[in-house]
Amino acid sequence: MISGKTPLLLGLLLPLCASTSASEPATASSSAQALIASLARPAPAHTAFAEARFLQMLEQPLVVSGELSWLGDDELQRRVDRPHAETFTIAGDQVTQQRESKSPRHFSLKRAPQLQVLLDSFVALLSGNPARLQQAFEIRHEGTAAGAWTLALTPRDAKVAKTVASIRIDGYANESRCMHMQEADGDLAVDLLGPLAAKMPAQPTREALQALCQSVP
Repeated sequence: MISGKTPLLLGLLLPLCASTSASEPATASSSAQALIASLARPAPAHTAFAEARFLQMLEQPLVVSGELSWLGDDELQRRVDRPHAETFTIAGDQVTQQRESKSPRHFSLKRAPQLQVLLDSFVALLSGNPARLQQAFEIRHEGTAAGAWTLALTPRDAKVAKTVASIRIDGYANESRCMHMQEADGDLAVDLLGPLAAKMPAQPTREALQALCQSVP
């Protein structure tokens, strides 16, 4: 989710000040709240990822892999190991980009709405906080907490929605397995998470990744 254009996941990846609505957000269903609560992990939490970004300007997707880490509070790190070394760290409202053999680059989270989305979605999921997630997103839930499930997230903030149209998270039991971040311009980032990351095809297609995300672990 962080590759290509303006750095993306950390699809992705709002210290909640950025996505509030004028009225009180509709409460997510009790089944969705229970599911989100079951995903809670103590910080620090680390998970492998492999991402394929489908860009309209390119014939083949861009593929990167590495590790996502929630370090507690609003601190998230995305380390890319392949095909190059690069680390993005979000701490509060600041982002640090570190590339091999280059000086760190710092910028405000306000410049990267995709990173805000990534931060809010990951922190809310890893901390098992449905209230935070529903503050930033409209939530639709399908499936059961004991089997396969899907969370469909639509950003509430109109400015964020101009960049990130939607996020879909596929999982099984209390594990998130895939994240799809659909950008408003038609580009798509698909992240395979945890053990599923090792199954990223050498030449991924949307169909192949969809099949992996919906497979039974």
